[in-house]
Amino acid sequence: MQVDVGALILIQIAPQKSKTKAMTQNPEAPTRNHLRNLWYFAVHAHTLKPGEIRPKQILGEPVLLGRTKAGDVFALRDLCPHRGVPLSRGRMIDDTVECPYHGWRFAPSGQCRLIPSLVGQEGVDPLKIHVYRYPVREQNGLVWIYMAEDERSPAPTQEPPHLPIAPDARPTLIEAQLFPCPIDHAVVGLMDPAHGPFVHKAWWWRSQGSSYAKEKKYEPSPMGFTMVTHTPSSNSTLYKLLGGNRTTEISFQLPGTRIEHIKAGRSEIIGLTTCTPLNAGETEVTQTFFWNLSWLAPFKPIAQVVARTFLGQDRKIVTDQMEGLKFNPRMMLIQDADTPAIWYFRLKKEWTDALAQRREFTNPVKPATLRWRS
Repeated sequence: MQVDVGALILIQIAPQKSKTKAMTQNPEAPTRNHLRNLWYFAVHAHTLKPGEIRPKQILGEPVLLGRTKAGDVFALRDLCPHRGVPLSRGRMIDDTVECPYHGWRFAPSGQCRLIPSLVGQEGVDPLKIHVYRYPVREQNGLVWIYMAEDERSPAPTQEPPHLPIAPDARPTLIEAQLFPCPIDHAVVGLMDPAHGPFVHKAWWWRSQGSSYAKEKKYEPSPMGFTMVTHTPSSNSTLYKLLGGNRTTEISFQLPGTRIEHIKAGRSEIIGLTTCTPLNAGETEVTQTFFWNLSWLAPFKPIAQVVARTFLGQDRKIVTDQMEGLKFNPRMMLIQDADTPAIWYFRLKKEWTDALAQRREFTNPVKPATLRWRS
């Protein structure tokens, strides 16, 4: 996709050959616009118990997630190579996944370990039959899955997003909602700095209708860009609760991960937001928070309501947006408030081009100071 940076920019999100792009809203459309050879958030680790399997669609692919009795997480393509039945309809037996149709069993490696119907004279070796296995990583209570370009792709050369927390840290608060939109709209909304006064109207966030001039410095960072450490706006009740000497740093990286690191003395809050495309028309947006604020524990139910309300407001405006996009309008990006969205499309294009040309990715983002009112 090509996006030119000017005072006013016409955009469309589904890539086509012409410079004027056409939006694809059909949920059944191909998922060719999804980035490959990258890590996507799959599930929270505590939701996957030992000996359990569960299905999930990611990038339009059927995925089976499972955990062995020893606690190791694995992910397989959720299709039996025999007759195409979802393996998730079966069960775990002795750390193998049994297909419900003919009882074929597959190890977490994807290798077939048993075909019950064989009598030994067919010349069929079950060990030579495999289901595709997705690379997975479990860290800080999060399970990430690597969605490769194809089954022949080499092993991942990079790791999932790094969080500035201790290795044994686990989520303190979680909120996830399904957005009825392609991932591009979810990501652009995620990084939009100007919608706050209109979408997030609440007494605990800011005075309704209020807006302030902003000026923030940005730097390129691995696979994305970072709003460098700064003192956050004092107009938020939530920020005020943390006390003085507050700082925050916000980073974004492909394919759709936002990390906000808030510090106030020894108090720290890490807010991780991930966008996982289930298919061409649905994106799971998950907010995962980590904090070391013991005094906040009694207020966690209130914090949960706040997170649900905040994310729900984003979901509602995107749902409204989808109504308008049924008519396939052209859309605009303007300076400076939409520059992060422009960077996102440039990053996405560069990653796609680098994969196609079998070359190293070169971050197209340059250091900049952006100004807007919100």
